Amino acid sequence: MTDFHSVTKAVVPAAGLGTRFLPATKATPKEMLPIVDKPAIQYVVEEAVSAGLLDVLMVTGKNKRSIEDHFDRAIELEDVLEAKGDDERLSKVREPADLATLHYVRQGEPRGLGHAVLCAKQHVGDHPFACLLGDDLIDQRDELLKRMIEVRQTHGGSVIALMEVPQEQVSLYGCAAIEPTSDDDVVRVTDLVEKPPADEAPSNWAIIGRYVLDPAVFEVLENTGPGRGGEIQLTDALRTLAGRGEDEGGPVHGVLFRGRRYDTGDKLEYLRTVVKFAADRPDLGPDFLPWLKEFLASR
Repeated sequence: MTDFHSVTKAVVPAAGLGTRFLPATKATPKEMLPIVDKPAIQYVVEEAVSAGLLDVLMVTGKNKRSIEDHFDRAIELEDVLEAKGDDERLSKVREPADLATLHYVRQGEPRGLGHAVLCAKQHVGDHPFACLLGDDLIDQRDELLKRMIEVRQTHGGSVIALMEVPQEQVSLYGCAAIEPTSDDDVVRVTDLVEKPPADEAPSNWAIIGRYVLDPAVFEVLENTGPGRGGEIQLTDALRTLAGRGEDEGGPVHGVLFRGRRYDTGDKLEYLRTVVKFAADRPDLGPDFLPWLKEFLASR
């Protein structure tokens, strides 16, 4: 039967090579690129914590040690700041280590998102769990993950986040065939296609980087061969689960997200994200926005 235990654990795949940001990511994980003065990965962990998930597993790879260091204590730095009486910076330095209980497992080779999720099997066990991709930031004012957990508690199975994209962009995403439910923001997923040609996409509703997964996904991933790009695709496993009943780990539902999402895996979107976050900051926006307007007027 489907496991209806509460969702308490989050998995954050962070083993990608970050090739789109080379040479910056040659020695620095892409997840550690700053959004103003905080690395992107910290926003993701904060989102998990705000949804009540205090047990977080990072799936990392080679050259990702700085992620572990960021969420660990920095005693020497803390001592220096404490001696200076710099309580504001001291609090910010300590904050990442106090957010949640962090665990780490390595994905030995880059075999796709599905394989990264499979690396979490031993830690997660037979419980449902959330999966948050580090490239996608969801605005803290939009409580998407909490809503997805509610849908899981109501319907069982797995839940994915869907966002409507222009027709010309559907080939960049996994896309879902959907049926309505009694809730305006919830749909039943009947099929999934990874990065289809625009004229073959089942809809304009694309999967974004938030999932609440039934533990049955592990058994499916273990039996899922390489798909698009020669990688084990999570989309393929979800497609299998979408065709199953509750006693087999299905079904799959989607939450239609119409809020604010920031894609930090793309250079242009990354720059837009930094500007948006800076503009919203009360300590930066009042000075930054007038400068930005003046700069744009001079172009």
